[in-house]
Amino acid sequence: MKTLLVTGGAGFIGSNFVRYWLSQHPRDRVINLDALTYAGNLENLRDIEADPQYRFVQGDICDRALVAGLFEAEGIDIVVNFAAESHVDRSILGPEAFIRTNVHGTFTLLDVARQRWDGDQTCRFLHVSTDEVYGSLGEQDPAFTETTPFAPNSPYSASKAASDHLVRAYHHTYGLPVLTTNCSNNYGPYQFPEKLIPLVILNALENKPLPVYGDGQNIRDWLYVEDHCRAIDAVLQGGRLGETYNIGGKNEIRNLDIVKTVCRILDEGIPADRPREELISFVKDRPGHDRRYAINAGKIERELGWVPAHTFEQGIRETVGWYLDNQAWCGRVRDGVYREYYERQYAS
Repeated sequence: MKTLLVTGGAGFIGSNFVRYWLSQHPRDRVINLDALTYAGNLENLRDIEADPQYRFVQGDICDRALVAGLFEAEGIDIVVNFAAESHVDRSILGPEAFIRTNVHGTFTLLDVARQRWDGDQTCRFLHVSTDEVYGSLGEQDPAFTETTPFAPNSPYSASKAASDHLVRAYHHTYGLPVLTTNCSNNYGPYQFPEKLIPLVILNALENKPLPVYGDGQNIRDWLYVEDHCRAIDAVLQGGRLGETYNIGGKNEIRNLDIVKTVCRILDEGIPADRPREELISFVKDRPGHDRRYAINAGKIERELGWVPAHTFEQGIRETVGWYLDNQAWCGRVRDGVYREYYERQYAS
C-alpha cells in the first residue's frame, strides 16, 4: 500500500487522476492538497469524497509547514504534482501568481520531499509539466522529443520550464527520486470552461459567438485526459528515475478545426436553426501565440508500452456528451456557485 500526495487534485486533470488512481489502486491512500483557487472544484470529486482511502486538504503548496506536516502525518510515499497556474491568457495578464505557484510551490514540495525521504529510493516525485516549455514549431518541424531544448514563450511556459529545471536539479544534486512528464493539450470531463473545447461547447449551445484567436491555424496535439492518467501511472510504475517522458495523443489539429468538429457533433445531436459554424468569430490574436506544438511520444511507448487508447473522434464525442449531460455542473462553475459546495461540505 502506498500513500500519494496529489497536489492540485481538485482541478481538471488532477481530479480525473485521483478518481482513476483510486479505481485502479484501491489499496492506496490519496491525499488531495488543493488551494481551491478559481479552477479547483470539489464537486469534481463528489462521487469519491466518502471513500476511506481518500482525504482532502485545503492548502497552498507554498506553505512549507503544511506540506511538511502532511509528509510526517500521512507517511507520503509518492508525490504527483499537478498544482499549477496553467492558463496562458491569465499568465499574460498577471504573471506573478504563476511564478509563485509554479516555481516556488514546486521548490517547496521538492525540498520537503528531500528532507523527509532522506535518500529513500523507493519513493517517487512525479512532476507534471507541459509541451509548451519547448516553444513553438514550424509546420514542417519534427515533433518535440525529451531532448528538445527549452524555449518557452509565455510567462506560463517559462514558469513551468523553471520548475522542470528544479526537478532535474534535485535529482542530480540530491538524488531525489524524480520523474517528469511533459504532456500535450488535455481535454475531457471536468475541464474549466475558460479552455477552448468546453468554452466552444457551452457557447455553441447558447448560440453565443465562438471566439477563435487570429486565423485559427494554430496547431495543438490533443490528449484525452484518461489517457494522460494512464500514462502517469505507467511512468510511476516503470519510469527510470531522473528521466522525462513526453505524453501526446497523436492528434495534431488546428484550432479552427477543433471548433468546427464540436459544431458538427452538436449539430448532429441537437440541430439548431442554422449551422453552428456560423457562430465562429475571429478575434485579435494573443501576444506571443505559439504556432504549433507536437509531441513525439516514442520514448514512453518503447520503454513503458503506453499508447493512447482514444482517437480524437472518440474522445471529443465522449467529451461533448459529458458536457451535455452535466450542464448543471457547468452552470455552477460559470457563475461561481460551485465554491459554495466547499463551504457546505468542509466549513467548520
